Amino acid sequence: MNTPDLNDLQFFAGVVEHGGYAAAERALGIPKSRLSRRIAQLESDLGVRLLQRSARKFAVTDVGQDVYRHAQSMIAEAQAAREAVDRVSAEPRGSVRVSAPVELAQRMIAPLLPEFMAAHPQVRVQLLVANRRFDVIPEGIDVALRVRTKLDSDGELVLRRFGEVAELLVASPAYLERHGRLSHPSELDRHATLSASEDESRQQWTLHGPQGEVLRVDIRPVLMTQDFGVLMAAAKAGQGIALLPETVCADAVRAGELKLVFKEKWLLPQGICHAVYPSRRGVLPAVRALLDFLAARIPSIIESNRLHCSGDC
Repeated sequence: MNTPDLNDLQFFAGVVEHGGYAAAERALGIPKSRLSRRIAQLESDLGVRLLQRSARKFAVTDVGQDVYRHAQSMIAEAQAAREAVDRVSAEPRGSVRVSAPVELAQRMIAPLLPEFMAAHPQVRVQLLVANRRFDVIPEGIDVALRVRTKLDSDGELVLRRFGEVAELLVASPAYLERHGRLSHPSELDRHATLSASEDESRQQWTLHGPQGEVLRVDIRPVLMTQDFGVLMAAAKAGQGIALLPETVCADAVRAGELKLVFKEKWLLPQGICHAVYPSRRGVLPAVRALLDFLAARIPSIIESNRLHCSGDC
């Protein structure tokens, strides 16, 4: 019998505590595949079966219950050690290197940073802003802020969700008056489109219909840019139909400068606003303080931009 990995014991305790792999994945931000793999390794190291798995049932074996109690004690002791260290340096200090896409940095992070910096004067923030995927560990990023329709499954990174951002198809009232409001996505090929993708070879919008149907529409945009401000200005000027995040265009829709394109409830994939950062082990107090601050503030910003309307907007 090999000595068990203490991290695997922590994974096991998390799965038991949350009642299964799926719930543990949502709560811990760790992919099910990694949890299953590490617990299988723990069972191999201990030479016993800890969990009974089937398609319909999740159960902890008798010996698994004993191991779980010991794992809980281990985690409690580790937390006590962490708190002892934190008390020595209770005030967050030092540099935090943060990356973010342009729109998220401008619309969410910029208004929040002054409050965070006033609360934590010993923390220095380096904010890297670009519409590209920052490679967290090789580039030395402490916190990478992202909006993705599909989450990364990198086992070396921890994920923290902040909320979901809808994407909307919008156009100016003048454009819709000239060309008519759409009733179905198949009509998009007759309209001028404005795209946030700069890849000419992959210009496609995926829409989900009111009856659960999924429709992928190829488009030939008259404007392609990753700058949402440029796209929104073109849409307001009546140059075509734009796909924009709700956080970007909500105020313009409320003001009547833009309208939703479809009369029916055709939805686009939701973008998940989240942060990724290297493993929980050794997270510096300054990084933890920033993560907690953003988790407390960003969801309310997302919700304040939510449009509670359909084709009447």
